[in-house]
Amino acid sequence: EGSTMKEIRDWLNENGIKNPVGGAFTYNSVEHMLKNRRYIGELKFRDVVVPDAIPPIIPLELFEDVQEKIAKNKKAPARRKAEDDYRLTTKLFCGYCGALMFGESGTSRTGEVHRYYKCATAKKHKGCKKKTVRKQWLEDLVVNETMKLVEDDASMNAIIAKVMELQNQESTDLPIYEKQLKETEVGITNMLNAIQMGILTSSTKERLEALEDQRKELQARIAEERLAKPKMKEEFVRFWLLRFRKLDMTQPEQRQALVDTFINAIYLYDDKVLITFNYKEGTETVAFGEAVKAEKSSDMSARGAPIKER
Repeated sequence: EGSTMKEIRDWLNENGIKNPVGGAFTYNSVEHMLKNRRYIGELKFRDVVVPDAIPPIIPLELFEDVQEKIAKNKKAPARRKAEDDYRLTTKLFCGYCGALMFGESGTSRTGEVHRYYKCATAKKHKGCKKKTVRKQWLEDLVVNETMKLVEDDASMNAIIAKVMELQNQESTDLPIYEKQLKETEVGITNMLNAIQMGILTSSTKERLEALEDQRKELQARIAEERLAKPKMKEEFVRFWLLRFRKLDMTQPEQRQALVDTFINAIYLYDDKVLITFNYKEGTETVAFGEAVKAEKSSDMSARGAPIKER
């Protein structure tokens, strides 16, 4: 109906709809859903595309209409609103009621645009008294604290070790699928042997077709499992993570990459912010008073802290 992916993302999150793993939707997860060709039954393994490999859940006509609209919007002039991207969306929560916080902007009588993060519950006037917090100041604070993590050798070594440990853990689904595939292939062989021996019943053909469909689906699942867990060497993981130390935090897309990679969730109070990172015991609590001191010492690039009562 013409909504942008960001508007779809915000609508899903405001209405409490979770992504497949139980978390908040992001721009990328919405885009992935809209472009995922597996929804029309197509599976790609390396350079091989297999149509009708798995049961489709989206009509082909609808899928193609969506792709056409996405391509058209990509070529059209940018539809940016007055506000710019709110980089903490989907990771920022109200510390008091737990609701997601969203970006909001307003224009003063002088024409200056002010941008804030506001609690979704407070926005709907449903009881939460959480005050708004200035966008630029909060984002600079979060980026600054995340860079402290990235620049800490002990923390980065712990993250790298955990990545290697996780990827070496055996998939719980893959052995099950492989066992089921062997059983299915034995069933198909037995059916073919019975047919060659002239043992036929009214359900032989249907049973054989069902087994062949099951084999095709299991082969697709096994391919997906293997594609989902490519093995990476420790040197590559270290290089990939440590490159964040060289990013330019004045560049919006690089700030976003830092937030997306390292931050799990942020809980915002009126006097402090609790940041949880994507590694064991990765939690940092920053009092706003300390953040103001840090800013005054030119440690952050923000243009002034929130007003005193915030």
